[in-house]
Amino acid sequence: MSVDGLVHHPDGCARCWWAGLDPLYVAYHDTEWGVPERDGRALYEKLILDGFQAGLSWITILRRREGFRRAFAEFDPERIARFTEADVARLMADTGIVRNRAKIVGTIAGARAWLRIEESGPGFSRFLWDFLEDDRPIQSGAEHRGAIQTETEVSRAIAKALKAEGFSFCGPTIVHAFMQAVGMVNDHLVGCHRHAPCAALGRAA
Repeated sequence: MSVDGLVHHPDGCARCWWAGLDPLYVAYHDTEWGVPERDGRALYEKLILDGFQAGLSWITILRRREGFRRAFAEFDPERIARFTEADVARLMADTGIVRNRAKIVGTIAGARAWLRIEESGPGFSRFLWDFLEDDRPIQSGAEHRGAIQTETEVSRAIAKALKAEGFSFCGPTIVHAFMQAVGMVNDHLVGCHRHAPCAALGRAA
């Protein structure tokens, strides 16, 4: 790894340091992370998974993502909102996910909050993207690892709004990680081969 926070891979591409050499992580970095996402259900799923990541590494969650999808009804908020205490007990026994009762209960509460936002306003996607100026992703332009922030004024504002709606495990740091993942912020390092494509997607959004 070079001092600028880039990993130079055998395929000739330079990638952000955190992707390492794990094929699953590299594929996630190359195809998902930083790509603007505007589907409300997909945004809900990613926010929930980022909440489950708290205290863990993202690769831990990534390796269990299919297990999470199976356990949480493909992250369909309408179905999750109807989960009962029996479902909580079922999930606490599911070795395919991270078994944390507070996060499981928070996922159900988040589904109900998602439905309220969908029913009472422009929808969850608009709820989030309206925090950005001109509806455009933030281009951080970070050239090295140390230039990437862990939270911002925007992530603090979104975290506060989400908590007010009934979401949990969505502090400013988690929200900023979520924003990076769903392309609300392009935090690919400038030297990363995904920086320019994600910037172009942001301009076209």
